[in-house]
Amino acid sequence: MTDLTPQLLAQRVAQRRTFAIISHPDAGKTTLTEKLLLFAGAIQIAGSVKARKATRHATSDWMEIEKQRGISVASSVMQIEYRDKVINLLDTPGHKDFSEDTYRVLTAVDAALMVIDAANGVEAQTLRLLEVCRSRNTPILTFINKMDREVREPIDLIDEIERTLGMTAVPFSWPIGMGKRFAGVYDLAEDRIRVFRPGEDRIAGDVETIEGLNNPVLDQRYGAEITHARNDIELLRGATPAFDRAEFLAGRQTPVFFGSGINNFGVREVLDALIDIAPPPQAREAVQGPVEPEGDKFTGVVFKIQANMDPAHRDRIVFVRVCSGRFERGMRLRIQRSGKEIRPNSVVSFLSQRRDLLDEAWAGDIIGIPSHGGLQLGDTLTETADPLQFTGLPFFAPEIFRAVEVLNPLKTKQLRIGLTQLGEEGAIQVFRPLRSSMMLLGAVGALQFEVAAHRLQHEYGVEARVIASPFGCARWVTADSPAELQRFVDANANRVALDAADSLTVLTGSVYEMKVVQDMWPKVQFHTQREHAGLSVQNVAA
Repeated sequence: MTDLTPQLLAQRVAQRRTFAIISHPDAGKTTLTEKLLLFAGAIQIAGSVKARKATRHATSDWMEIEKQRGISVASSVMQIEYRDKVINLLDTPGHKDFSEDTYRVLTAVDAALMVIDAANGVEAQTLRLLEVCRSRNTPILTFINKMDREVREPIDLIDEIERTLGMTAVPFSWPIGMGKRFAGVYDLAEDRIRVFRPGEDRIAGDVETIEGLNNPVLDQRYGAEITHARNDIELLRGATPAFDRAEFLAGRQTPVFFGSGINNFGVREVLDALIDIAPPPQAREAVQGPVEPEGDKFTGVVFKIQANMDPAHRDRIVFVRVCSGRFERGMRLRIQRSGKEIRPNSVVSFLSQRRDLLDEAWAGDIIGIPSHGGLQLGDTLTETADPLQFTGLPFFAPEIFRAVEVLNPLKTKQLRIGLTQLGEEGAIQVFRPLRSSMMLLGAVGALQFEVAAHRLQHEYGVEARVIASPFGCARWVTADSPAELQRFVDANANRVALDAADSLTVLTGSVYEMKVVQDMWPKVQFHTQREHAGLSVQNVAA
């Protein structure tokens, strides 16, 4: 191994870019992910995410139900190299029912790429995800997709981004026409037009360019479209401020690009911008204070756990964001929550479900540690015994509840194993009532129950029925006095449960009933969020 010097650490950190792709469903996010991989040379043929029965599926959609439905229901991680930089790309579910998984992914990145459907503009789920990014001051780049279709006016889209997202939109490129009349995009900085030619899976290294917005060749070719674009661009130059990287890094400005992901058009420009203006790994917040990426000791945080990525081996992969220092295969790591030590020797990097063994990783990288238990979401891993706890990986109180029962009683053990692992993943919240053998599921959206049942059947061989539950509200409970907490549990044992991290939870039929319970127990704290096992739940008022 090379000697670890401050100069080497700084160089490796500066090479990294770690970002997530976010969007409303069907905006073209997963297709764009495929094309980014294609341009970076990570794959040879981009997978189709349109046809359910297609033999090629999106590289980032590895789960069986994703291939059947053509949707992303779990985040996936891909590491690629481009222009001497290492890019850690995280594709997230667009569907609102899986927003918790997306939120956790957003805690592990330094920037986000927002994909907007040019026909629909800013949609509800995009707005929710942007609120998460804004709360963390995450820098955001914007790609307005599907310009090869009949879509909304670009000026209207820019205006909507600024009004609804509260950010200044700074176009780096501007479209010439749309739909069948889509001619290409104008690069505002280079004063050059890149000519559009439809063609799936074409890496456009030889794209035709036309120099100068006022080049008479443009009038001959594009007539009314170029006249309209010139008027828009003149208006933009008078009304839009210059790009300010400090404003971008603070989450107040977003560079905007136009293109067509399915046709590979505009993709390279986005990839280049991620290299040129997106930040390298940033400091991560911990209870003890911020941890700088150039620190010489390894630290990392578990932000995702995924079971059965390889069904043949029934594996369980723990995804860790390296926050500082260098990871080396076989090094001793301390799990801060439990004090236990592990020596992972089969650590991997990812191209979705394809894995490569790695010998080392640096701050900003995402690594996968095979595990049979002992690691939980939010766990902090360190090279030393010095206390450290990273923050910012919350769980939210579920809004919908169902009971689950196994159809074959002989499969009860497998059901518990499956639900325990799904709960540890955070794929769905699992509660074990103190006074009942029937386990409860809690979710943000109803589709999570369907995915859980599908995975139980296809990954664990358990057919389960998801049925109605009398509960409609949950809060995590703590108390300053252990005796008072025990008294509360004894008095409410019929509606107290333990979650996947063994945190105490009280369940009621409605928020109104929960308010009555709160009023009856003023010395007990009720929380709508908890960080993770090893820390008390947050003091968030119900």
